[in-house]
Amino acid sequence: MKIVLFFLLILTANPAFSQNDSTQHIVFSGFIDAYYAYDFNEPQTHERPGFLFNHNRHNEININLAYLKVAYTSEKLRGNLALMAGTYPQYNLAAEQELLRNIYEANVGVQLSNRWWLDAGIFTSHIGLESAVSTNNYTLTRSLAAENSPYYESGAKITYEAGSKWVLTALILNGWQNIREPEGNSNKAIGTQIQFKPTADIVINSSTFIGNEKPDSVKQRRYFHDFYANFQIGPNLKLAAVFDIGAEKRLGVSNYNIWYTPGLLLHYGLSDKVAVAARAEYYSDAEGVIISSDTPNGFKTSGYSLNLDLAPVRNILLRAEGRFLDSKDAVFTRRNQPVDKYSGITSSIAISF
Repeated sequence: MKIVLFFLLILTANPAFSQNDSTQHIVFSGFIDAYYAYDFNEPQTHERPGFLFNHNRHNEININLAYLKVAYTSEKLRGNLALMAGTYPQYNLAAEQELLRNIYEANVGVQLSNRWWLDAGIFTSHIGLESAVSTNNYTLTRSLAAENSPYYESGAKITYEAGSKWVLTALILNGWQNIREPEGNSNKAIGTQIQFKPTADIVINSSTFIGNEKPDSVKQRRYFHDFYANFQIGPNLKLAAVFDIGAEKRLGVSNYNIWYTPGLLLHYGLSDKVAVAARAEYYSDAEGVIISSDTPNGFKTSGYSLNLDLAPVRNILLRAEGRFLDSKDAVFTRRNQPVDKYSGITSSIAISF
């Protein structure tokens, strides 16, 4: 709470923030996602597979993500501060300094000219269709693509809003999902995002990342491209297609290790309060760049999910999902034995306010 008050004090001390500025707005909001998950491989540690960062505690009732947010906007300025808790930050931000692990967003922006904005700080990622907020996604659990690409980033970005159809963004980042620079790495990463909305029912997105995620002495540069297309097909049906591909330079040679993941998601509203969704996906990381696996074929896994939504009132969503993963090799563990299949159920009740 002290941080929120300090944030507001900075804003109100700014000359642009005055009682005569009719464009200024301060909005407080919050989100809580409580869940219960059961993994049929029955991990004794209560931890689901290490490449899952959301709803990842087995056989216990817990909080995946809870945050409080304050957002300030005016004609020339904008800022966001959100503080969070839950198992999502516990696992997904484990490498960050302890003081930073509870920051969901902390950024400030200034309008440079009519359609240009400069923002700096900690942001949600410019990569991917899915976010850490479960109610914004087609399904309760996240795809393998989302879980293993950045959820957040820190740096600065310039955004150009080219009318109602195009948004172009260029970014300078500290790295691949990190707030502070890793020890021994002084490199900055760069990123881009191109978002095209030809109609109100279609969103086409292309995001890139280029950076070195290893120490300066190694310099194994990483290249990554995220593509997704989101379609509203009629009043009740949504469809999304995703394809991510990355390449990272191999140590000591000129070749690259490649990983890629396609996915297809469907969401159908049976009524104003009930909806169903499905996801099919595949993740191939033979060399273990992102998901390490000590098996002959690396991590090559297909996944299928079925999801049910119930919204008894406007700001509450109850969700349940069954998920099945089938790998080429035994990359999972059941009762201390390697197995090639995984299945689990996840349920959640989330409130937005």
